[in-house]
Amino acid sequence: MDLSAWLSLAVICLLGAMTPGPSLAIVLKHTVSGGRLNGFVVSIFHGAGIALYAVLTVLGMTLIIKETPWLFNMIKYAGAAFLLWLAFKAFTSKSALARLKHETISVSLKQSAWQGFMIAFLNPKIAIFFIALFSQFIDANASLVQKIIMVSTVGGIDTLWYCLIALLLSKSVILEKLRNNVHIVDKITGVILLAICARVLM
Repeated sequence: MDLSAWLSLAVICLLGAMTPGPSLAIVLKHTVSGGRLNGFVVSIFHGAGIALYAVLTVLGMTLIIKETPWLFNMIKYAGAAFLLWLAFKAFTSKSALARLKHETISVSLKQSAWQGFMIAFLNPKIAIFFIALFSQFIDANASLVQKIIMVSTVGGIDTLWYCLIALLLSKSVILEKLRNNVHIVDKITGVILLAICARVLM
């Protein structure tokens, strides 16, 4: 893969990561609830979920989805159910300021890792995105090195972007303001997840 092709791939991946959606909502929620480390964990495992989709696409997921629409539908509806569950948790969470002040960590690192990975893996639009994207950069004769570079670029950019978001959000002044309005953050998160879920099901 030449430099110009790699730069094109990197820019598209960065723009995709920067687009607001359920991933940003989850990183925001876990950083506010748990702190910087939770934000990093959810970001890293989200990147792992993205990288896994990239690997599956490179290994032939394109053919599977095209030839077995039922499999895509299973992923689609599983993702919608997961989004609904996260929205429910956001709307019903008891996130009063007093509780947050007495609990440094209100979500575990395991929860951050799980939700970070699943919000990426159960998003069928990511599969569509990679099918469309990789078809422009890979062919039947692509070398193993080229495939590794593509997967590493996708997963690495996603992870670094959301780690940066978590770092900025966890600055004491910003985080304190967010924690003072965490009930609003929860409700906004729930609305975003419901909206994304509605788009998935349409």
